[in-house]
Amino acid sequence: MTTRPRLKLDGSSMVPGLAAVALFVVMAAVFLTAQYGQPQGFAEGSITASIGYAMFDLVNLATHESEGFLIAFEIIDVVLVAALVAAVMLARREGGSAHGPAGASVRTDGGRADRDDSTEDELADEPTDGESPGEGR
Repeated sequence: MTTRPRLKLDGSSMVPGLAAVALFVVMAAVFLTAQYGQPQGFAEGSITASIGYAMFDLVNLATHESEGFLIAFEIIDVVLVAALVAAVMLARREGGSAHGPAGASVRTDGGRADRDDSTEDELADEPTDGESPGEGR
């Protein structure tokens, strides 16, 4: 039988809770008293087009100054394709199917149906009182 939890009010168990409350108060004070400047937008031109130009290292066509990202873009592309291929290879099972060996179905009953079928087959193969082991069906 279980008992309900009891609240311990000794000093050692309250220290982490008090530290968390103190940290919350400090963080709230910092965020509420922070001074922010006036928001500034981008200069005239399309920022989306400039990002696209920067991605493919066409910075001379961009309206906003940026750096080229073509190498990083290609590295990320190769890594993601390799990860996708590896995931497909790991998901495949022997026999060429992602669902198990060729012709097998996945059981959700823990294989009980297979055990029940094999028990019935074993009983059918056993000789009855009047039959010899070679006779039967």
